[in-house]
Amino acid sequence: MRRKDKEVTDMSRIRDILDACAVCRLGIYDKTQDEVYIVPMNFAYSLETGALTLYFHSALSGRKINLLRENPSVSFEMDCGHRLIPHTFPCEYSYGYSCIMGTGTVSFTDSPDQKAAVLSLLMEKQTGAACPVQKEQTASVAVFQVNVKQFSCKAQKSDTSQ
Repeated sequence: MRRKDKEVTDMSRIRDILDACAVCRLGIYDKTQDEVYIVPMNFAYSLETGALTLYFHSALSGRKINLLRENPSVSFEMDCGHRLIPHTFPCEYSYGYSCIMGTGTVSFTDSPDQKAAVLSLLMEKQTGAACPVQKEQTASVAVFQVNVKQFSCKAQKSDTSQ
């Protein structure tokens, strides 16, 4: 990372940023169009001993699912905490934010029990409350995870409290 002053390495702070972000953008390569297809998605995560895993759900078919099955390598980005940092001089204004970005590999799960667990985790992240999903409710959705290979986290601090 070029700007070490913005780098966040404390796992507790990284977890706070993951909790604050509501949307993760997946970059998926589409070789037929020779372009990257970027999809904003709600997500859940696990962060255990520095290993980050991101969880998603989707329709069973469509461009995103087809591309992920063809090439499971992805990039991702999420950001939050947006705020203008004013200054007396226009060129000294700045912008506060926190972001996490990285790369990983997608794997799908077909197990109804695993799908229910991931969907429950997704619901809890989005609603802030336990929201159990029954395995019988999982047949109509695809569930996948990004096994993160590498990620970085940074924040533009507007004060010393961050």
